[in-house]
Amino acid sequence: MKADKYAHISDQELLEQFYTDHNNEWLGILLQRYTLLLLGVSMKYLKNEEEARDSVQQIFLKVIQELHKYKVAYFKSWLYMVAKNHCLMRIREKQGKITAEINDRLTARPEEETDKQTLLQNDRTLELMERSLGELNSEQQQCVTLFYLQKKSYQEVSEETGYSMLQVKSYIQNGKRNLKLLIEKKMKEKE
Repeated sequence: MKADKYAHISDQELLEQFYTDHNNEWLGILLQRYTLLLLGVSMKYLKNEEEARDSVQQIFLKVIQELHKYKVAYFKSWLYMVAKNHCLMRIREKQGKITAEINDRLTARPEEETDKQTLLQNDRTLELMERSLGELNSEQQQCVTLFYLQKKSYQEVSEETGYSMLQVKSYIQNGKRNLKLLIEKKMKEKE
């Protein structure tokens, strides 16, 4: 295996070698070392193995493009940030598509005056819910998202997060209550 042959060479030395001769083979060796790290980061954020594998390939391409333009001092931490940012962008894109789909469904209703009011209220509530969901603590946010938005069972949420069934139920119950309070608070502020 190519990486084993170069195991004695540090990341920094491989990076310097790449900057010296611009041979992408050095990057290939370097990236091979961190494939599992990238897959792990992608799985952590995207929660989908196929998406995570696609993301690793896209991150590889981004790294190759960026390293030709910029000199990086601490490769591993830089690579982690590139991966994290890539995953966060994919999540934002996905949420944007979901919001657009919901908006499309809502606007497909007949345009009577009462429906316009309902549409505006639903749109506002969805916007407030999306903002409020981001304000929950990470455990509640994760469990509420998996349970309500991804329609997973308590058992599936437990298996995916590693939390016990009691913790999952508690996070969902408290998250739902906190979400309702945050939305109500925001609605009062807008009045």
